[in-house]
Amino acid sequence: MIDKKIKISIIIPVFNEDKSILEVLKRIHATVDSQNIFEIIVINDGSTDNTLKVLEENNTLYNQLITYGTNFGKGNAVKKGLEVSKGEYIFFQDADLEYDPIELNRFIKVINLFHPDLIIGSRMNYSEYTRSHNILNKFGNKLISLVFNLTYNTTFTDIYSCYACYKKDLLNEKDLKTRGFEQHAEILCKVVRKGRKFYEVPISYNGRTHEEGKKIKFYHIFSVLYRIIVERF
Repeated sequence: MIDKKIKISIIIPVFNEDKSILEVLKRIHATVDSQNIFEIIVINDGSTDNTLKVLEENNTLYNQLITYGTNFGKGNAVKKGLEVSKGEYIFFQDADLEYDPIELNRFIKVINLFHPDLIIGSRMNYSEYTRSHNILNKFGNKLISLVFNLTYNTTFTDIYSCYACYKKDLLNEKDLKTRGFEQHAEILCKVVRKGRKFYEVPISYNGRTHEEGKKIKFYHIFSVLYRIIVERF
């Protein structure tokens, strides 16, 4: 059991999520415990709705707000969040409530017990529920996880879950080359190459359809697979 307080940086990229970002922040605060220290960093990536207004009116719910007047993409937002983060662990939280912040407890438990290098939340071995839609997405996720596991000798079931947590000192954000959806793969590849202790926890998932605002498309699988292979050699 780890007996010292661990600082965890929660990075939240947000683009046009004025209907959900406040609830995300409230749920994070309702979830975190006093046994660790939490740093909440929100990156407003050029939102054109009321996201910035909501954030500015609720500035007690985060530690730092970075805002851009132009949308540069999630990868750029993540990289900026990493640059300013001070935590021993980095945790990624989307702003759309596909992933419920209550699941943070599962990661915190593993951190306190085992001090791991990387934890991934699995939507395949889900804890309570997972939303069913679009068979191509599931096939794509399984293929990406299979290629990753074969390439890096791991046993993850869902590497493209956006719920992931890793030790900050395993990755220098200045080394990140990508800014698109493949950036998640690049981060995992670099962390796994340097780390030794990897865990997976079950999470629930309320995924959106493209009509509801989901941004990743099936064709992004090709850039993800390319990045997985390139990072290995």
